[in-house]
Amino acid sequence: MLFMSISFQVILAQKDGYWDKERAITKEIVVSARDRIVIKTEDFPEGTTEVVYRITLLDENQQLANSLVSVLKSIPDPTGISQGSAGAVFLLSKISGNDKCKYAIFSSENSASEYKVSGKTAKACWVQNEAINKDAKLLSLDKLACLRLNNRKMWFGFESKNWIMNQKIILEVVPWVNAKLSRGWNLENRKLIISQCKTSDLAKKLPNSDEFCVCILDKLQQEYKFQEFQELLPVEKSKAFKDLGNACFVETGASNVVYSNLRNQALDLIKRGKYGEAIAKLLTIIADGKAIVEDYSTLGNAYILTKQYVKAIKFLNEGEKLDHSELLIQLNLAHAYLFNKDFKLAKSIYKKYQFQNISDSISWTQKLKQDFVIFEKAGLPNGDFDRILRLFKN
Repeated sequence: MLFMSISFQVILAQKDGYWDKERAITKEIVVSARDRIVIKTEDFPEGTTEVVYRITLLDENQQLANSLVSVLKSIPDPTGISQGSAGAVFLLSKISGNDKCKYAIFSSENSASEYKVSGKTAKACWVQNEAINKDAKLLSLDKLACLRLNNRKMWFGFESKNWIMNQKIILEVVPWVNAKLSRGWNLENRKLIISQCKTSDLAKKLPNSDEFCVCILDKLQQEYKFQEFQELLPVEKSKAFKDLGNACFVETGASNVVYSNLRNQALDLIKRGKYGEAIAKLLTIIADGKAIVEDYSTLGNAYILTKQYVKAIKFLNEGEKLDHSELLIQLNLAHAYLFNKDFKLAKSIYKKYQFQNISDSISWTQKLKQDFVIFEKAGLPNGDFDRILRLFKN
């Protein structure tokens, strides 16, 4: 059970990243007596956040007992080293020679070249001023600003402290790669996508598009490496944004916010007599396939108030298909038939629901009378109003 527990913890830790053993660097360097030498690493892979290095000085014919890569197999992530000095000691070579050296780490070739000539370490990112015969450290590229460079290289400068004989130095470097960042989604690239998202049509509809744009970013990171996404054709990028945007529009609840705002705006516009603007907002909801039965009822009412009775009938019939029991739809439909000179059909609807309530607080008859008052104020033809009202006196 203990073995299974440890293995499970290791698996969980490795989900965040991995020691890139394929990109591990091992170099055997011979430094002449009292000389300085500079060694450049290869490019670290995309997503490198930490680097472990080990320096071992060996006497002639000595060999390393264990490579740094083999040692790191038992350490699932950098926290196993950074949590204390014991981890760093664990990395040290089991053997070393008697020779000693000083070293410094640089982030640019120019700084390293100056060191080789002058021995000055003012521009170094890390300096070991005390002569050592072995050393091992974990460096965080995120925490050392000096090392946060696009080229992701290091230059190691060594100074021999043997004044007579050459020195043999073994330099080993292993990068830790963050699995997510290895796909190229660094901070600057993520900011780029967020800024592009905020200019999209969907984002502009939202009062706060942060959650929506983060959702798109997450989906892009899952589906593409950053470089893969950048290499898409403009039309392909546009489609990717649109498809992911539509998904996020629903998942984040942004669509509910947008269409709720449009409904409220339409109702407010109708109260202020701006029926044309209200109709435009309601038609947007319907065109996007997000309309509910109340939207059709409100739209039908707006068309009646603008004397567009045929359109009112058309959309009220569509709303009725969603919920034929919605009495606001039925009442507005009766109104539309009445103004469209279909008195017989209007009368049948008026009579059918006369003993029901529109809501828990208002009856069908009360709402009908309220509507007739509004229609009169709007200047709609009122010649048949009395005929309809007489129906309810019997």
